[in-house]
Amino acid sequence: MNLSSRSRRCLALMGIDVWVRRDAGEVQAAESAPARTSGPAIEPAPRAVPVRGDMGIPAARGDVPPPAARDGDWEALRAEVAACRRCGLHATRTQTVFGVGNTAAEWMLIGEAPGAEEDRQGEPFVGRAGQLLNNMLAAMGLAREQVYICNILRCRPPKNRDPLPEEADACAPFLKKQIAWVRPRIILALGRVAAQNLLRVETPIGRMRGQRYEYPDPRVPLVVTYHPAYLLRSPREKRKVWEDLCFAMQVYRESQQ
Repeated sequence: MNLSSRSRRCLALMGIDVWVRRDAGEVQAAESAPARTSGPAIEPAPRAVPVRGDMGIPAARGDVPPPAARDGDWEALRAEVAACRRCGLHATRTQTVFGVGNTAAEWMLIGEAPGAEEDRQGEPFVGRAGQLLNNMLAAMGLAREQVYICNILRCRPPKNRDPLPEEADACAPFLKKQIAWVRPRIILALGRVAAQNLLRVETPIGRMRGQRYEYPDPRVPLVVTYHPAYLLRSPREKRKVWEDLCFAMQVYRESQQ
């Protein structure tokens, strides 16, 4: 498999080993050859991905009020989440984990629930899984600060168990408000729990990969991939995730047309 130097850098960020012959002629040929992978034949997104706000927005999104005009409502929602007692998880949490990132982002990433470190720091996707997620974003040409990241739940389930249906239902209105506020052009569901709750299905994640779904209200394209924590346990699946990210970038571009 011949890969461009850019593609090899992206795969390296994902922690995917790429075997290259040591013969100088072979290496030079690989540098100049078009990228060929088992996933969609597209290049990573450009690093300067447009977001609403000071960095500029597409003309079609000009009806979105500037973030500064909406900060009061956003902070009210954050305060409502911090005081939430809608389910039993409030009794065991250290703090709620609201979300992090650009509140006018084009990309929204949604995971399962806070873990122990997230519960301590009050921020989603920190620690080893968070570092891997940052590398996944970098491979796509995105920075953590450019996207918005949150979870299905805003409180940590004891011993990191799966969220109970009633817990996910209690948090769903908060998530819906966050999605409506951010108005992303694409949602990336990270893991089985996020995908099944967002789409209200019980389909195994392996069958959901490579499909373009739509979050219903507001209508947003949605793509499913594995959770970074799963990749730490099963690093061989990183190639599949790279395919998913390439597909997500393709869906994102189509959403701009």
